Formats: sequence, structure tokens, C-alpha cells
Amino acid sequence: MKVVIIDDEKGMHIVMKRMLGKVDEVEIVGIFHETSTAYSFLTIQDVDLIFMDINMPKESGLEFAGRLRDSGRQMKIVFVTSHKEYSLPAFDVYAFDYIVKPVNQDRLYHTVKRALSEMPSPKDSVEQDSCSTRVLFNCLGGMEIRNAQNVLVKWKTSKSAELFGYLIMHKGRLVSRARIIEDMFGEMPVKNGETYLNTTVYQLRKLLDNYGLKEIVHSSSSYYALDHNQVDVDFLRFEEGCKQMAVVDDTCIEQALELEQRYTGDLFGDRVYPWARSEVEHLSLMYTTFTQRLCEALLMRGDTQTAIRLLMKLINHNELEEGIIMLYLRALALTKNKEALNRQYIQYEETLYIELGITPSSEVSALYSHLMSELDS
Repeated sequence: MKVVIIDDEKGMHIVMKRMLGKVDEVEIVGIFHETSTAYSFLTIQDVDLIFMDINMPKESGLEFAGRLRDSGRQMKIVFVTSHKEYSLPAFDVYAFDYIVKPVNQDRLYHTVKRALSEMPSPKDSVEQDSCSTRVLFNCLGGMEIRNAQNVLVKWKTSKSAELFGYLIMHKGRLVSRARIIEDMFGEMPVKNGETYLNTTVYQLRKLLDNYGLKEIVHSSSSYYALDHNQVDVDFLRFEEGCKQMAVVDDTCIEQALELEQRYTGDLFGDRVYPWARSEVEHLSLMYTTFTQRLCEALLMRGDTQTAIRLLMKLINHNELEEGIIMLYLRALALTKNKEALNRQYIQYEETLYIELGITPSSEVSALYSHLMSELDS
């Protein structure tokens, strides 16, 4: 197990190194005085466990842990600190453990062994792969849950579906009960909201228990979280695919086309959840940006018809996006179809005026004139 130590006190480096050195399975791969160097290291090095102080100059351990979680890094974090009062905030960033200084060897050993017990062996990884699709959660263009045989599962209630989507959207992070009640049951008195939340959690767990997944909903007296690693979630797969395919070129067009097909509509479809608005917009923008890159690569390869088909989807998705229109006009010009090019520009011009009361930008007008001129010649 690869371990990193982050503490501004050199003495703690010596103490932690000596104590961890007594555990055979531990390999200390980095020791840092501050977070900026540690972060640079963690972007290129896989680490299983971080032991970190909370009170540090420039950036606290809590702030640094939050930055790691926001960037998608899921390594276990153990806070080692002299202050007991930070224990609750520590679990906001999904801390694995919280140790108060001075560190006791047995206490540290117990934490390390617990972390080791949760690390998958090669056999576990194979088994996890084989059962990771016991439940399929599709929330692009709708909101449905399916079993391993792809049979649609009926939600217990609409609120249990909403809670599942809510926790999935937080990607394993702990969410306070108070926040869930405010977001999901804010229209009713707090006491009623608490009762409805308890009922909804029960209904969700009962549904998941049919697939051996009851325990993926973690809870404490004040927080909830959902272990999304045991559920196949379409929007998480799409998001990860877009991140991994930052550049789309001729070497990965086929994979990019497969990824594009996964986006079957906006997050949660017609279900409008105010708490999901920013994530809906984020994924929509991600899809648009990714598909534009894909269309550019297709045009470079000479596959104009496929590019046009995808661009038509993008226009239906956002008919006023200037970048999409310009790319579509270029694609139509490549087909030598002057009539289609002219028709599309006029349609865009009319829609823009009706919706926003403005005319096309000088860049769009200039491109249109240039393309028409080339076709005339």
C-alpha cells in the first residue's frame, strides 16, 4: 500500500515514518511539508492512503482534501491533528479516519490494517467487474434503474428515485441530512421533511437490497453518501470518457462515436430538479464541446455525412450556439449543396431574431458570405 505523509512539522515526519515502517505492507512514497508540492506529486503518482495534518500554512488539510475530492481523486485520507474539534468537518471531505496527536502505535496500526482490508485483491477486482453491472442507473434523457438482465425495475416512489439521483450526483461525497431535506423537501416543515427523508431512505435501501446493494447507502446521524462504484451509472461513464478523450483525432474517432451515443439526453430527462440544475448544464456543455471536437475530426477525415448528422443533433440541442452553426455551415459547404447552406443560414438568422431580437454576428455572416462565394466560383 502506497502512503504519503503531509505535515508542516518535521518531527511528525520522523515519528510517522518510524511507526509506519513497522507495518510490512506499507510503502512511504512521499513526505511533504506543504500541500502545493504534494498536489503536484499526486497528479502523477497513484497513492492509496494519505496521512495529513489539518493546521498547515497557506492551505489547511481540510481545504486540500476538498481540492482532492473536487478533482475526482478517491484515495483514503486520514487526518492526524492535535485538535478534536475538526472531526465533523473532516468527514465532509470523506475522511477515512481521524487520529488525534500524539499518535499511538496501536491506533495507527489499526487504521492501516483497516485500510489494507478494504483494498481489492486481483481476485476481488475480477469479481467486482463481473458484478458491477448488477444495477444499471440510466439518467441521461430520463431516470431509470435496470437489473443485470436489463429489465426495468420499478421505483418504490418518485422520491426514492430522486434521492438515488441526488446521492449519485454527489459522487460518493458525504451530504448532510439538513442539506438533503432543504433540497428535496424544502417546501414542507422541517419535522415533516425529516420524517419523509427517513421513509425515502428506507424505501431506497429496500429496493437495492433485492440486488445485494443495500449497504451502498452509507449513513450516520447527520450525513448520507452513496458508494457509486458498485453501480453502473451512465452519466458518470460519459463524463469519465470525455475527460479521458480530451483530444479527438483520427486515432480515436470510433471510440469517440461510441461515447457520443451514450449521451441520450439531458441529465434526468424531463424531471426538473432545482438541485441538479448546475450539473445538467455542466453535462450539456461537456456533450456539446466534446461532439464539436468529434465533428471537426470527422470533417478532417472526410466523413462529412456523419459530421452533418451529429451537428444536426447539436443544433436540435442548442439551435443558437454560434460555434455549432459555423461548423455546420462549413460541413454543408463541403457537400457543395448551396441551397442547403443558404437555407440553414436564413433559418438561423430568423431564429436568432425571433428568440433574441438580434442578427448573426459579423463572424457568422462573414463565414456564410465566404462559403457562398467559394461555391459560386
